[in-house]
Amino acid sequence: MIRALLEVYSDYLIISSSQTTATGLSKVLGGQTSPDKITRFLSQEDWTSRDLWGLVKPVLRQYESDDGVLVVDDSIEGKPHSKENEMICWHYDHTVSRNVKGINMVNLLYSSKGVNLPISFEIIKKTETCIDKKTGREKRVSPVTKNEIFRAFISQSVFNNIKFKYVISDNWFSSKETMVDIKIKHQKDFVLPVKSNRTLALSVEDKDKGNFISIESLRLEAGSTSDVYLRGLDFPVRLIKQVFTNKDGSCGELFLVSSDMELSFDEIATIYQKRWKVEEFYKSVKSNASFAKSPASTVRTQGNHCFAAIYAFVKLEKLRIKTGLNHFAIKGQIYIEALKIAYDNLEKMSGTQNRLALV
Repeated sequence: MIRALLEVYSDYLIISSSQTTATGLSKVLGGQTSPDKITRFLSQEDWTSRDLWGLVKPVLRQYESDDGVLVVDDSIEGKPHSKENEMICWHYDHTVSRNVKGINMVNLLYSSKGVNLPISFEIIKKTETCIDKKTGREKRVSPVTKNEIFRAFISQSVFNNIKFKYVISDNWFSSKETMVDIKIKHQKDFVLPVKSNRTLALSVEDKDKGNFISIESLRLEAGSTSDVYLRGLDFPVRLIKQVFTNKDGSCGELFLVSSDMELSFDEIATIYQKRWKVEEFYKSVKSNASFAKSPASTVRTQGNHCFAAIYAFVKLEKLRIKTGLNHFAIKGQIYIEALKIAYDNLEKMSGTQNRLALV
């Protein structure tokens, strides 16, 4: 019954274009399933990455490859009018450089052969409190860091025997502990951005002597590579600098490091471009899978709604493979078909056939 309701509920998230509610789904089903049953379904137990893996595993096994990549990123869905709890609370959003109230979720996406599948997720829950050193006020905190979640994702992927070659993320996940975890513990490689104030040594001798300089002080030409030692790492990494133009016309720089010392500048840049697949995931799960359109009031029901939205994305990805249409085109096609049915029903109710006048 739980799996059957999950299938129905996730389909409802795909077809819906407004707020998703238990009452709304009950009406779509013609009253065959009561709103109370749907609410109980959302509140029975917490659905986790383990449950997601069970759903996505059969699809992933069809498309995984040794050249697959794991992409880790987090996103905040603003919930300014929702009641605050351990899940809907205040998080720092680096995209707007301020704290926002909402749901902060870390996701692991697997990309291989043109197919992109979410395989792990963790909603940040700030279950503990501490005193903010700057303001002196009490604030909520999570017992685990995002980098710890990141490393747990990688370990679980290795445990699940998922084929992949590189791990990609943004610079919020580029800690030395994470780099060591990927390269030394799991014998995998990474392509990660690093901030310009990160320090490095230009040789083993400089590293051993403690002669470190900042990346921003290094004269690195765009298009070239430099083999260096980041502070805290015993193995070398290949560093490149990308130069790009921002939307406002200003010039920007992006420093990338890879633990694969055989990669060229172009190869490192190409691999890192795959990070944008997770941005496409967030855009689709929010726009096409009703991620933010639940009025659920408890932490568990809110979290399970998010889980169902992620599963709805998996369904959309399977439809993309089958039809060749992107997620937005699939959603648009569903909407047009729904409008056609609504138009037919309106004509039947009004006893008119206005379309005939257009023929």
